[in-house]
Amino acid sequence: MDVVQASKAVIRLYPRIYFACHRRHVRDPGSNRVLSSHQASILDHLDERAVTFISTLAEHMGVTVSTISLALDRLVNEGFVRRVPDKADRRRVGVLLTKAGVRIRDSASVLDPNLVAALVGKLSVDERAQAVRGLRLLADAAGREGTADAARQVMREDESRKQGGTQPRGTHTE
Repeated sequence: MDVVQASKAVIRLYPRIYFACHRRHVRDPGSNRVLSSHQASILDHLDERAVTFISTLAEHMGVTVSTISLALDRLVNEGFVRRVPDKADRRRVGVLLTKAGVRIRDSASVLDPNLVAALVGKLSVDERAQAVRGLRLLADAAGREGTADAARQVMREDESRKQGGTQPRGTHTE
């Protein structure tokens, strides 16, 4: 199977697993408040010590700054996130997780463990080993330094070329 065929298979198969096992809502174990999976996903991208700038978060999540700001407003109001002005440039604003935000991030997974166990339980012992091995290979590839950023850069460059933008880095026209 070549890379294109494998990519298409992953893209076709992954949503079936995600939809079978993902949590629709996440409950804060401390306050019992319910967050949407989107809000929980935002918390997954944040840290309690390292500031994440709103513009960076928006770009990473593929939304506009105004869209992510609205979502962050809700998380700030609920006490899960706090805004932090940039010391070097007061116009820039970052965000940090609060203790409540850390509690949710650390207690929640995008996948429901019970649904995953039920799904995995339908496989034979050999099939489970194969499934875990395949996922581990993909996870290891994703974890290699620069893999995700390089893939996103290629996608941005392809989109720019389609829209008549600049040439990709490292190339030139004569």
